[in-house]
Amino acid sequence: MTKHTVLVVDDSVFMRKIISDLIKEDGRFEVIDTAKNGVEAVDKAKRLKPDVITLDIEMPEMNGLEALKRIMAEHPIPVIMLSSLTEEGAKETIAALEIGAVDFVRKPSGSISLDLFKVKSLLIDKLSIAVQTRVMRPLSAPSAPSAPAATTAVDRASAPLSRPKEWTASPGGDRIERVVAIGTSTGGPRALQQVVSALPERFPAPVLIVQHMPPNFTKSLAARLDSTSRIHVREAADGERLHNGVVYIAPGGWHMIVKKDDAGYKIRLSKDAPRSGHRPSVDMLFESLLPFRELKRHAVLMTGMGSDGSKGMQALRQAGAIATIAEASETCVVYGMPRAAVELGCVTHQLPLHQIAAKLTELVAPEQSKQ
Repeated sequence: MTKHTVLVVDDSVFMRKIISDLIKEDGRFEVIDTAKNGVEAVDKAKRLKPDVITLDIEMPEMNGLEALKRIMAEHPIPVIMLSSLTEEGAKETIAALEIGAVDFVRKPSGSISLDLFKVKSLLIDKLSIAVQTRVMRPLSAPSAPSAPAATTAVDRASAPLSRPKEWTASPGGDRIERVVAIGTSTGGPRALQQVVSALPERFPAPVLIVQHMPPNFTKSLAARLDSTSRIHVREAADGERLHNGVVYIAPGGWHMIVKKDDAGYKIRLSKDAPRSGHRPSVDMLFESLLPFRELKRHAVLMTGMGSDGSKGMQALRQAGAIATIAEASETCVVYGMPRAAVELGCVTHQLPLHQIAAKLTELVAPEQSKQ
C-alpha cells in the first residue's frame, strides 16, 4: 500500500519529533521531512510536494499564516493547522481556515504540548480527511448584490469592513416571515466567508448557521465574519429573539434549535446527545423548523464530511420549504453533506459556492437582487 506523505512544520524540535512519531505510528502515512519555520515550509512544500502538511502558526522568520498564504497561492496542498487553545490562537486558526487550510487540531496544553498523544486519533482522522479533499486557491469575492469590492479571501481575513452604523435589536422584535438555515463542516469557514460576506446589509430574514467546530472557535468565527460582512453576525445565545438581517452561529458544543412563543421566534441551545457524532447538529437545526409552515424556509448544505443535515433537509422539503440548496461538487472542499442530500432527491438547487449568496438574495430579497 502506498503511504501518504506528510511534511511536519513546527519551530520546536521537540514538537516536530512528537508529531512525526505520532503520524508514523499509523501505517497509512509517512513523514518525508520537517521544517522549522514558514520559509522552510514554503520551500519544502514546493520541492517535495507532500500529500498533506501539518503547520504550526507561531514560528520565527515567517509564521504559519504567511506560509499558508504562499503555499495556497503558489502550489496548493492540503494543510492541517496545529492551534493553541488561547483566544488569539482561535482567531489565527479562523484566519487560516479562511485562507484555505482544510482543518485544525488543538494542542492540548499550549505550544509545547507534552500530552499531544491525547489528540493522536483526531490528528490521524484529520489527515485522512485532508488527503481526500479538493484544495482550492484563495477565493475571489463573488459578483453579488451588496458584495464587498473585488477582494480575495486572504484580503478579507486581514481587513475588517466598516459599517455606516451599529446594529441594535428592536425591543419589540421583528416580524419574521422568512428564515435561512445553513449547515457546513470541513471547509466551512472558507465557504461561509464567501457566502455571508456577499449578503446585503438589510437581508429580510434571520440566518441560522451550524458549523461543526469546537467551543471557543465559533466565537472567533462569528467575530471574523461580522468584521468582513455587511450583514451582522454573532454567536447565538440561549433565549435570544430572532431578528431579520442577523446571522446566528451555533456555539461549539451546543445544539441550536428554533422555538416559538407568543412573542415570536427564539433560539434554544442544549447539551442533548450528539446526532451522528455532532453537537451542534445540522439535522437538529433543520428539524426544529419543521413546525413553522407559516415561514418561507430556505435550507443550505455546503462542504463537509458525512451526511449531517441531509435528512433534515429532506424533511424540510417535504414540509414545504421554498428552496433547498446544495453546494455543487466542483467547489466543495469535501463533497459529503451536499452529496447526501442530492442522493436523497431533496435538493431544488445545486450551485457552485460563488452563486449561493446571489440565489439566496434572489429568493429572499428579490428587490435587492435587482439593485
